[in-house]
Amino acid sequence: MVEGAVRLLATKGVEGTSFAEVLAATETPRGSVYHHFPGGKSELLHAALDLASERAMAAMEPARAQPPREVVERFLALWRALLDYSDLTAGCAVVAVTVAADDDELRDHAGTIFRTWTEHLAGMFGAGGLDAPSARRLAATVIAASEGAVALCRAERSLEPFEDVSSMLISITNALGTPSAGKNSRRRGR
Repeated sequence: MVEGAVRLLATKGVEGTSFAEVLAATETPRGSVYHHFPGGKSELLHAALDLASERAMAAMEPARAQPPREVVERFLALWRALLDYSDLTAGCAVVAVTVAADDDELRDHAGTIFRTWTEHLAGMFGAGGLDAPSARRLAATVIAASEGAVALCRAERSLEPFEDVSSMLISITNALGTPSAGKNSRRRGR
């Protein structure tokens, strides 16, 4: 049911993620909802947010300690794959909750997830050689730009905005370079 809720949030938003929709999408008996989610829809949505977040962070781990460009490319590849797989109909479950939930706890949960993603990516950029302030700014930029690009793609029914944003994010990342790479190249140049 949680998996179904993530898919529905990504494609139909908060309003389209009713218990009836989740049950239909997952072919789950009605009694399961009340057994597993006695706190109602809010409890299900919290669980869906956690699952979406865990998956996103786990999918990024293979790029840990890689140069920042490779981390950005992996992040973008995950979004591109989702857009391709869903034929431009799926977005981010966390954004869906952020923009449409009328529950402060759900919005706070989404905010915590975005902060966690930013810290996670910043840590990966740091492990790849970026200084902490640059890593943090790049992480926030990559997340915000990617999320916006996905929204544009869905609205325009075109992958073009995503490709434009991807190109710019790679350019920004390349311009940052990595301090450790710069020191090594200066030593070689002496």
